[in-house]
Amino acid sequence: MSKTRNSIFIAMFMVLLVGFVNGQDNASDIRPTKNAPYSRLGLGDLENHYYSASAAMGGVTAAFNDPFHLSLANPAALAFLRQTVFEVGLDGLRSSQISGDKKNTYWGGNLKYMALGFALKNRLNQELDQKNSPWQFGTSFSLTPYSTTGYNVILKNNSDNPNLATTNSLKGTGSVYRFNWGTGARYKGLAVGVNLGYQFGTLTNNNNVVFDSLDFAFYTEINNKISLSGMVWNAGIQYQYDFKKKNKAGDLVPSGRRFVVGLYGNGIQSFNTNSEHYYHRNTLYPFGTYVDTISVLKDVEGTGQLPMSWTAGLSYTHHNFKISMDYSQTGWSEYKNEAKQEALFDTKRFSAGLEYTPDAGSYNNYLKKIRYRAGFYTGTDPRKVGGVQLSQKAVTLGFGLPIIRKRQQLSFLDLTFEAGQRGVKEALHENYYKVTVGFTLNDNTWFFKRKYN
Repeated sequence: MSKTRNSIFIAMFMVLLVGFVNGQDNASDIRPTKNAPYSRLGLGDLENHYYSASAAMGGVTAAFNDPFHLSLANPAALAFLRQTVFEVGLDGLRSSQISGDKKNTYWGGNLKYMALGFALKNRLNQELDQKNSPWQFGTSFSLTPYSTTGYNVILKNNSDNPNLATTNSLKGTGSVYRFNWGTGARYKGLAVGVNLGYQFGTLTNNNNVVFDSLDFAFYTEINNKISLSGMVWNAGIQYQYDFKKKNKAGDLVPSGRRFVVGLYGNGIQSFNTNSEHYYHRNTLYPFGTYVDTISVLKDVEGTGQLPMSWTAGLSYTHHNFKISMDYSQTGWSEYKNEAKQEALFDTKRFSAGLEYTPDAGSYNNYLKKIRYRAGFYTGTDPRKVGGVQLSQKAVTLGFGLPIIRKRQQLSFLDLTFEAGQRGVKEALHENYYKVTVGFTLNDNTWFFKRKYN
């Protein structure tokens, strides 16, 4: 196995290890990596399941396929890969949370995703053998966050009775991850695919109430820790139609115009939980600390279910210009979690984007080889505050910077910039700016059959 392949497998192993270690949060020492108060609800803030190239186009996924980039949301796109693709993404975030005349700003960032995908038929073999099979296959492995929880909020209750003035400290941390295996098969322009995965993670929520003006008063602490695990899946389909024209010899050849329609989704999926509940009261006396444990529950088994979801989209390419759009719905009112019972609400989302490449084959002008991308999306969130459902909207901009490696192998550095707003404007909303850097390494030597003449 080459050094490149060894490096890829080592990197994926290290990320799996990091994900496992991060899941072992100490409930008595919570250190959130972000401050998002709404992540206390449900499973936290749901992460977008697309990579940097797609993110720059508003997050379109259903009809997105690319021979040099992965699109794991719709597994049918794997069948359009031309070579091996290794993708890793990092993001940085600046968020300003606004409630009335109060404002809080924080910075954050993290490893966003890691994935390895490859075509199961090497195009070099087909060209050397002068065979062009109508069947193509692709597969992938990926590790991505599904949701994240992180907040550190202090609420003051200034009662008319000074003896009832309290400080309520809310803290939480944790993430839910998905490790997926996906595969796709294509016959001519029709492709189908399926993702099978394992979901796991730990979420911790802590509530601490202190009476501010009472000497030696009890302060109450409630700590809940939930570990989730379960199998997940989704399936998808894409159909790609290439318009053709006659050349001078009278043969039909691609005209540079292409239309793609795609659909993917999943049914209701179950998961298991193992939770801990710790409820106690403390007071500080001059001669020591008194602890009164009210309730301790450990290894409480439970179940839950994730909702049905679907996404449909289409894409049209005219020579060096591409436009795509998506619409999705998720039935979050079907969500259940015995360890943390909450009511969530159905969501919808619309996204659209475009990509323009002046001249991908240019030899002397690098700016013409760059893929210029832009898009937007708008949608709702499954959580409600004060009877108002959270919403989110954003505009995106990005660039795909090609990198020519040895043997003319093409890789990319994908940059995405996103500016958006989410939350409830009348209560608490967030204005944010996010930068995602995606590294896409392509290699056309996997499964290459070397021959001696």
